[in-house]
Amino acid sequence: MDTTTVETTVTVVAGLLLIVGVLGTIIPILPGSLLVIGTLLVWAWVLGSAVSWTTGIIGIVLAVIGMSSSAILTGRKMRREQIPHGPVIFGVVVGIIGMFLVPVVGLFLGFALGLLVAEYVRRRDLAAAWRSSVEALKSLGLGMLLEFAFASLAVFAFAVGTFLHFSG
Repeated sequence: MDTTTVETTVTVVAGLLLIVGVLGTIIPILPGSLLVIGTLLVWAWVLGSAVSWTTGIIGIVLAVIGMSSSAILTGRKMRREQIPHGPVIFGVVVGIIGMFLVPVVGLFLGFALGLLVAEYVRRRDLAAAWRSSVEALKSLGLGMLLEFAFASLAVFAFAVGTFLHFSG
C-alpha cells in the first residue's frame, strides 16, 4: 500500500472511531473521551505530519478538558449534596440491569431509580432523597453535556486537520 492509501484508510477509521467516542460521552456503555484521545493520538502518530500532530494535540487537550470539567463539576455537586459513592454505584448497577430490561432508556431510568432508592435507604426521607437525586442527575447531565461539547470540538479540530493535511 502506498502512503496516501494508508493515510486515507487510517483517517476514515479514525473518523468512525471519533464518532463512537463522541456518542460514548452521552451513552455511558461506549468508551467516550478516552476513545477520542486514543484515536487522535494514533491518527497523529500514523500520519506523522506537523498538521496531524498539532491537530491531535489540540483535540486531545479539548477532550481532556471535557473529561476534567465533567468530573470536577459532578464531584463538586455530589459533595455539596453530601451524596457518597455508594448510592451512585448502586444507581450504575441498577442502570446496567435496566439497560437489559428496557431497551434504549433502561440505563437512564435504572440509574435514576437506583440512585433514588439508595438515597432513600440512606436518608430515610423520601423528600430529601428526591431532592438529592434530582440534583445529582442534573449535575451528571450537565457534566455529560460539557464532555460531549468538548469531544465534539476535538472532532471538529480533527476535521479541520484532516482537510489541511490532505489539501496541503
